[in-house]
Amino acid sequence: MDNQPITLKVSVRDVRFGRNVKVIEPTSTIGDDSFVGPFVEIQKNVSIGQRTKIQSHTFICEFVTIGNDCFIGHGVMFANDLFKNGSPNADPNSWGRTVLEDNVTVGSNATILPVHICSGAVIGAGAVVTKNITVPGTYLGNPARLSRKF
Repeated sequence: MDNQPITLKVSVRDVRFGRNVKVIEPTSTIGDDSFVGPFVEIQKNVSIGQRTKIQSHTFICEFVTIGNDCFIGHGVMFANDLFKNGSPNADPNSWGRTVLEDNVTVGSNATILPVHICSGAVIGAGAVVTKNITVPGTYLGNPARLSRKF
């Protein structure tokens, strides 16, 4: 049985559309007791675990998996196309995959490229994660580097 979320003032309204406009509603999985703030875009093929909080103005592209009990700050950007040929690639089979295990915290305005982030990692505000994170700790900077182990 599909459970229905509590939806607060969510709709497309007061918009004038031109010809041939497409508005896409995502088809993703969001776990029990999670929170998704306003102005968050979640594309299809995304999985969000239980009790995870996603703050406003965050963009979660296709093929992102976020575990249980995670916190995603304001304005976090996930990217799956690395422009390997110098321009956007329309083939989803070429896009990277991103996995955040359980209990990951991502600070505001961080950018997460296709990587795997281990449980218990903290990504600092504004950090750019370009490589897998395998050791729990705090990661800061561009590119993100381990600042402190837990």
